[in-house]
Amino acid sequence: MTVTGLRERGCIVGHETRRAPAAEAFDALGAEYEKAFGGSEAHRASLDWLLGRLWQGSRVLDVGSGTGRPTAATLAAAGHDVTGIDVSPVMVELARRQVPEASFACFDIREVPLDDGAFDAACAFFSLLQMSRREQTDLVRRLARAVRPGGHVVFATVSVDWEDVEGVFMGQPVRVTSFAAEDFVAMVSGAGLTVVAQEDVMFTAPHPQAEPEPHLYLYCRREG
Repeated sequence: MTVTGLRERGCIVGHETRRAPAAEAFDALGAEYEKAFGGSEAHRASLDWLLGRLWQGSRVLDVGSGTGRPTAATLAAAGHDVTGIDVSPVMVELARRQVPEASFACFDIREVPLDDGAFDAACAFFSLLQMSRREQTDLVRRLARAVRPGGHVVFATVSVDWEDVEGVFMGQPVRVTSFAAEDFVAMVSGAGLTVVAQEDVMFTAPHPQAEPEPHLYLYCRREG
């Protein structure tokens, strides 16, 4: 079944037999993640950029939707049709309570079929980091096709050259894979998206165990 069909049902139930490791970490973090990262000025600026390019009632896919704030809440408040997908059931339940005007689904995005051109825009804020480089590349290509020609995609990632690095994130054990900034840009461009602009910022979350992170935001368009 495609995302379009799943959206009409209002929810997606994931496969309990293939629980992603990231789900455990973000189940444990819950609302603490929003407190730490929801106030990012660069994140909110990227939402303003996207809002300025959407028609009223645009269909937007939010990959790794978390608690629903600020991304889905901002887009839904502006009148857009938002579908959020997150691997953490705790995050999905928080999002459903906090942003009832959007639709949220608990699923591993790697297992969700995506219709070509099903959305007017998509965004993925830091939701690729627990995937391998091959999985990230495959997903970016799928997101590029899932957005209609002329549509937009916003990505945010931590721009470091890490591959399957074990670490601790806000007190939770995680394994992280990412790209250096130039390699991430090249990967996104190779997926068929035009990188319209990028922003590099250093961000330190207001959390006692947070460290400064180099954040990369890419503003992209599918040509056609």
